[in-house]
Amino acid sequence: MADRIRHPAGTSGYGRKVKAGGTGKRGTGRVSVRSDYYDYNLLAAVILLTCFGLVMLYSTSAYEASVVYQDDAFFFAKQAVIGVVSMILMVVLSQMDYHFFARFAFPLYIVSVLLLVATKFVGREINGATRWIYIGGISFQPAEMAKLAVILFLPVEIVKRGGQLSKWRDTLIVLVWGGIASFCTFFFTDNLSTALIIAGITVLLIFIVHRKLRPFIIGACIILLLGSVIVVYATHNADSSSFRLRRIAVWRDPEGFAKEGGYQVLQGLYAIGSGGWFGKGLGNSTQKLGALPEAQNDMIFSIICEELGVFGAALVILLFLFLLYRLFFIATNAPDLLGSLIASGIFIHIALQVILNIAVVSNMIPTTGVTLPFVSYGGTSILFLMMEMMLALSISRQIRLK
Repeated sequence: MADRIRHPAGTSGYGRKVKAGGTGKRGTGRVSVRSDYYDYNLLAAVILLTCFGLVMLYSTSAYEASVVYQDDAFFFAKQAVIGVVSMILMVVLSQMDYHFFARFAFPLYIVSVLLLVATKFVGREINGATRWIYIGGISFQPAEMAKLAVILFLPVEIVKRGGQLSKWRDTLIVLVWGGIASFCTFFFTDNLSTALIIAGITVLLIFIVHRKLRPFIIGACIILLLGSVIVVYATHNADSSSFRLRRIAVWRDPEGFAKEGGYQVLQGLYAIGSGGWFGKGLGNSTQKLGALPEAQNDMIFSIICEELGVFGAALVILLFLFLLYRLFFIATNAPDLLGSLIASGIFIHIALQVILNIAVVSNMIPTTGVTLPFVSYGGTSILFLMMEMMLALSISRQIRLK
């Protein structure tokens, strides 16, 4: 299925480029010319989402920040500084060739895995989860770094193995590399949601280049069957000692388990329902005033719905769709397979995270800790999201136009 990705004339393989000026399609007389293309549409989407996120972050977190830290701009200020610095780095580094960053894909992968392992032993527990390492007083979440490492490293491995993974051995090796990162994320940081996202990136990247469709159809059927069995089992064992099984029971009946974990889900649904079509107005949410715990993190989309209504939520979703469209454009017009796969990995990551976050907030799936990209509070998340956008912009600079 490698033919699903189209590559412009003038390039082949891993970073090998044909000099511009040759003929394009045989007999047409067209010339493939190197352009100074730069995807300003993608850059604009990133800036708009980041600015919107800062506005909503201040609106959502001002009350809690003033109560806990006596500074209503506490969360906003930290996010703004990291966002601005990360955006500057994104623009500056995007002027470099992405093949340069691909050289460091394996070291980045190894470092991210080692940091995941270290988190279990030297990490600091916050809200019952040990997912952060403190370096010089600055908190750092290695799982976010692992996403970037997988997005950069797996395409390099796929291209080195011919780009089509026609042999089971090659497919298995790439699957193992992604599986190691996913397993370490789950086992050493107890972060199932990020582990599933990394697994999703791995499987979908393999799907893009793999020749056969049948294994993926069989795998999807097995996953659906196992998921159904787990849901049925969790529903009949709501008092299980496993908090993940209890989350499934809460998802099925949040009102019946309001004291056992359904409280946050219900408050988020109240916020969504009370917003109506056009919302209560920016800053006028009532659920953020202590009713919805840590609304600035995973549940910020519910406050967007409450303050801006269905109209505002739809605009945010459309903005994400535009961002994904630009990533799709870059992936299908990249100068080589490596660039296509890196852009595809970024596309998969953003799409999965947006879908999962909105699905959790609307109680379409069980609660899991997935943030809304560029909007939810989290300095590590913003930093590595900007690095992903930097790679996408770097790839866009080498797109050839005929």
